[in-house]
Amino acid sequence: VARFVNISTDKAADPVSVLGYSKRITERLTANAAATHGGTFLSVRFGNVLSSRGSVVTAFRAQIEAGLPITVTHPDVTRYLMTVQEAVHLVLQAAGIGRDGEALVLDMGEPVRIDDIARQLASQAPGPVQIVYTGLRPGEKLHEDLIGAGERDLRPLHPLISHVEVPPLDPIEITTLDPFEDPEKIIDRLAWLCAQSTGVVAQQSVKSTAPAPSAS
Repeated sequence: VARFVNISTDKAADPVSVLGYSKRITERLTANAAATHGGTFLSVRFGNVLSSRGSVVTAFRAQIEAGLPITVTHPDVTRYLMTVQEAVHLVLQAAGIGRDGEALVLDMGEPVRIDDIARQLASQAPGPVQIVYTGLRPGEKLHEDLIGAGERDLRPLHPLISHVEVPPLDPIEITTLDPFEDPEKIIDRLAWLCAQSTGVVAQQSVKSTAPAPSAS
């Protein structure tokens, strides 16, 4: 193909969950493809897409319709939200203006308190709806970031679209992952693959028989 757009997530910025790790690694693999193949390969980072399958609004409405309490992890948790139309436009704009190997991030304004969404939907329900706080789960942030630590927020072509440089990752590094390994070791390896620069990863590949280092 002439242009390849990888769909990433804001959880790839300073990732702390398996979803964030895997998305960040995919950004790096896409950057590697950009460096080694013809055509244009880039990524886009989404926030939560409203009314998409699995979105917070869809989940809350399903709980209300089933007569269940709305479950919110924490009263102060916030997330970046975007509409389906914004998501589609971002993909098309990325294909049009995105450059090899980078990740594009849409300026989605201020993050939204999930508790506010839950209370608004509860107020629109035909009957009383209880809101239950379940607590943050392992690997879940109270607030998401769009740009990771050490990344620069550059907007050379559009005032609402950031262009983030992504260091490439050689796909051979992924072959060292063992899905049957102890889960904690897998997570450590994922975190390490996200954090390493190209030079460090290349050095590690020479020591393929050494155990994977723990994430700092």
